Amino acid sequence: MTEALVRTEEPSPGIRLLTLNRPEKLNALSKALLGELRDLLAICEADAGVGCVVLTGAGRAFAAGADISDMLERGVASYSDPERLACWRAIEGFSKPIIAAVNGYALGGGLELALICDIILASENARFATPEIKIGSFPGDGGTQRLPRLVGKSFAMQMVLTGEMVDAALAERKGLVSEAVAPERLLPRALELAASIAAKSVAITPYAKRAVLAAFDTDLKSGLEIEHRLTVEAFAKEDRVEGLRAFAEKRSPVFKGR
Repeated sequence: MTEALVRTEEPSPGIRLLTLNRPEKLNALSKALLGELRDLLAICEADAGVGCVVLTGAGRAFAAGADISDMLERGVASYSDPERLACWRAIEGFSKPIIAAVNGYALGGGLELALICDIILASENARFATPEIKIGSFPGDGGTQRLPRLVGKSFAMQMVLTGEMVDAALAERKGLVSEAVAPERLLPRALELAASIAAKSVAITPYAKRAVLAAFDTDLKSGLEIEHRLTVEAFAKEDRVEGLRAFAEKRSPVFKGR
């Protein structure tokens, strides 16, 4: 039986741990792997019991980019393949919080996959790069747009135009990752954050995620309008009322995910 390209576990209630599982290829992002990741995220999306997802990689890498052998064989079709692009769009559209636990190399498409995630944690031995320029290309799955929004124009240009490797300490200083931790602390820390998020209302956290993402997609005036609209919508949720009532009654809220 063929081993799954993406392993799934439930380390504790409300959390799904997804592990990219092509260690012999440094978890290169084949269309098949992206398809499995899309399908597992769809399952997590539909499961009201899932409050947060942690995404990591098996072996020495988070993900070392695109599958070069496929690119050599199919040329531009390997990039423009509608099914592959649909996988990326579906992963980008995941509405619940998702944490990238970057355990090693996050290169090219692997970095772009991490950039889709809401929080990026890095092991101190993690390495980041957009090395596509070295083979006559450049990031094409969101890297040229998401990276400058996190690290600024100058450093993003440096990464994209040189392809040089960036260590975890520099990535943290530049705002590419939220925390860099000792290798043995990476997964425990990611699961700690996931548990904290999953304990909140699964009906409300997607609204909060959408509101923050609006800051990257719009100007300030439009973002504030979106924030206001989402806040009004969230007020209609049972969990919002429960949260307010629990605060007034000086007790912990009991969220029901609706």
